[in-house]
Amino acid sequence: MTFGMILGRSFSALRHNPKVLFGFAVAVQFGITAIAVVVIVLVAGFAAARIASVPAGSPDQGPIIAGTIALSILLGVVLTLASVAFTSIVQGLVAADVSFAAVGRRAPLRTLWTRVRPAFWRLFAYALLQGLAALLWMLAIGGAAIAIMAGGGFADGSIGVAVGLVVLLVLASIPLAVWLTTKLLVVPAALVLEQATIGGALVRSWRLIRGRFWPALGVMFLIGAIMGLAAQVVSVPGSILSGVIGGVMAPTGSTDESQVIGLIALTVLPQILVLAVQAITLVVQGTGATLIYLDSRMRYEGLDQTLIRHIERSALGASDADLGDPYIVDPARAVTKTPPPKQPAGYAAQPSAAPGSFIANGYPAPHPGQPHAGQPFTGQPHQAQPYPAQPYQAQPYPAQPYPAQPHPATSYPGGPQQSPYAPQPPAPGQPHTANDASATAAPAEPSPGGWAAPGGTE
Repeated sequence: MTFGMILGRSFSALRHNPKVLFGFAVAVQFGITAIAVVVIVLVAGFAAARIASVPAGSPDQGPIIAGTIALSILLGVVLTLASVAFTSIVQGLVAADVSFAAVGRRAPLRTLWTRVRPAFWRLFAYALLQGLAALLWMLAIGGAAIAIMAGGGFADGSIGVAVGLVVLLVLASIPLAVWLTTKLLVVPAALVLEQATIGGALVRSWRLIRGRFWPALGVMFLIGAIMGLAAQVVSVPGSILSGVIGGVMAPTGSTDESQVIGLIALTVLPQILVLAVQAITLVVQGTGATLIYLDSRMRYEGLDQTLIRHIERSALGASDADLGDPYIVDPARAVTKTPPPKQPAGYAAQPSAAPGSFIANGYPAPHPGQPHAGQPFTGQPHQAQPYPAQPYQAQPYPAQPYPAQPHPATSYPGGPQQSPYAPQPPAPGQPHTANDASATAAPAEPSPGGWAAPGGTE
């Protein structure tokens, strides 16, 4: 697949199965946001009422405030874990849907969940590892800054050095994060489609992206830029409009219930649109990552041949049990730690070419002993080998004259005599000529022994 094909199909995936992808992603986003808002409001109200019930100067005021802060932190952790879990489900469902779409099938939500369920906890653990790694890096930067300021006695010079170090580390972490994110882009697809472990999926992603780093980075960057621009187009005008209308309707505040409800609706509506855009972004990014995974496996492991064979057998009526899973990795064809060989210039891989075939004028010509072109690719592409031209010397063959045989006229009962020049069948053991008369009329060349055909001259 080309760069433009991957980018275009990342957005067109929503049209393939919109009820499952878009509907489920939007439902997850709205569900998580609604639960988070309700829980935060309830906990904030409970905490405010609890603190207000303690008299000022009471010895219990400090422990109550500390408990409220701890409860808020715990709430934030729980909501984050829930968001990570549901986001992992969406990523897995997108990968599963793309895998079915690659073989021309549209799977319902139940079928997709059956494919994702065995890998759910691995997806969840991988998402947590990503968040934990980012948190540890932020703590390391903050700890280094605090150590520098503490070593300098929190003087102005030490604070300046600490701030400069934080800015430098943050800027340096941006290319590092982009590099690691791109190298590990297809981990969710490997977890779902190959049923790999977390460690195996990390290794697989690292090897599959090798040689495809810049196309993968370009596709994901453009998707993020397009969807980020769409989110800004939705949120910024909505926020401005809600602020202007709210100022016109109640410039000094209002206690009227209808106006309060209207102001809340103006504030919430842009956020709802932003959540919908975020859901679409999650689906498009997951689709792009899965397509990059398929493209890398097609290039390095001949996955396209396996998928073609799967579709052909399915069209012939093979059952799912007989077809098997086309995405299971064949160890003999899996990309290894050794970089895959680069294709020589001018070599064009044909989907139907058999291993070792030589492509001429677009038609595969398999070598003897090689599998048929319709079979899956099981080896490395054949490179043309130079063969030195073998000279062939012309062998002298002396001309052999054939004497013309006289054919007397033959009479047939009830018919006239045939002319001696009429075509006659050749004598046994003699070559056939188009016209025996020409053979008798034209003199033959003399043989080396001096013998001449009848009617000729020496």
